[in-house]
Amino acid sequence: MLLTITLIIFSLVVINLFLLKFSCNKTIKTQKVDKKPIVLRTRIVISSAEQTLAPTGS
Repeated sequence: MLLTITLIIFSLVVINLFLLKFSCNKTIKTQKVDKKPIVLRTRIVISSAEQTLAPTGS
């Protein structure tokens, strides 16, 4: 009785591992293309306009 249960469990584990091995989705790894990154240099123009302050009266 114990031997039968052990054999059944062992056979189920083997079948499970067999199915796991052959049922995995195999993905194709794409090769990375070595391209240099595009660097965009934006020029920020800051105008240095002076503001005249209103007289406060103090």
